[in-house]
Amino acid sequence: MMLRWVVNNLVRQAAQGHLRDALSSVMQGARESSQPDTNEPLPPIDVAVVFALSVESGGFVDLLQERITTHCHSHTEHRGQLNGRQVLVVESGVGQPAANSVTADVIGLHQPNWVISAGFAGALRPELRRGHILMAEEVADVTGNRLSIGLTVDRASIEASRSLHVGRLLTVDQLIRTRELKEQLGAEHAALACDMETLAVAQACQQAGAKFMSVRIISDAIDDELPKEIESLLGQESLVGKLGAATGAIFNRPSSVKDMWKLKEDALKASDRLAKFLVGMIDQLP
Repeated sequence: MMLRWVVNNLVRQAAQGHLRDALSSVMQGARESSQPDTNEPLPPIDVAVVFALSVESGGFVDLLQERITTHCHSHTEHRGQLNGRQVLVVESGVGQPAANSVTADVIGLHQPNWVISAGFAGALRPELRRGHILMAEEVADVTGNRLSIGLTVDRASIEASRSLHVGRLLTVDQLIRTRELKEQLGAEHAALACDMETLAVAQACQQAGAKFMSVRIISDAIDDELPKEIESLLGQESLVGKLGAATGAIFNRPSSVKDMWKLKEDALKASDRLAKFLVGMIDQLP
């Protein structure tokens, strides 16, 4: 889960010293749309896949054919074909409020047959290693809210694969960075991993009567911790604040650039691995 916070264009641009280019890119991206100017109706969406950020969705978006990208007020959409199915990739933004609101809007507008919450997650148990896949059969939060997904899987197949897990996913509201806190949450809530959006997406689907699944790739194992400078970065709410914090971290400890780039490389690998799993799973959806 921690990788997606730091491995993004802002940190990359700051690490390279192109702060002005980063700001310009963000402002331009808010205005652009690759949707063609046509009056022909678009085919209905079969599957909507909701991610928080583009660093999570990028590997999957690259696989879409005839892709159309639209930058909406609250989120970004990529629609295209995947093995003959019409797929919509949604980048909702971080956190439960954004995920719930955007998912509800997407369901109301596109009426997909399936909604999948996808992205990165942090392990809460030592058996879940970086690059492993978690398919949630239940999602919960720290206040005790729980929602069963009703996932039907072949247990023999799951047990035969050490990198594929099925169990409870915990949705949290803050970054979980230390092993001690990860172990505590895993024990208290009987959860395998944590993220920051899935319960909110599931609740929107439940309210709308939409079919739902969750697939998360483990981006940080239970003993992985962020570089100390990242906490300052995550404490900033504005774009300028994030860029300033990243620049300050680099100035105070130049070797932090290497840490950020390592996180970026790991995130790209995780995104590509998750994309491959999603393709195989979507092919099997009724």
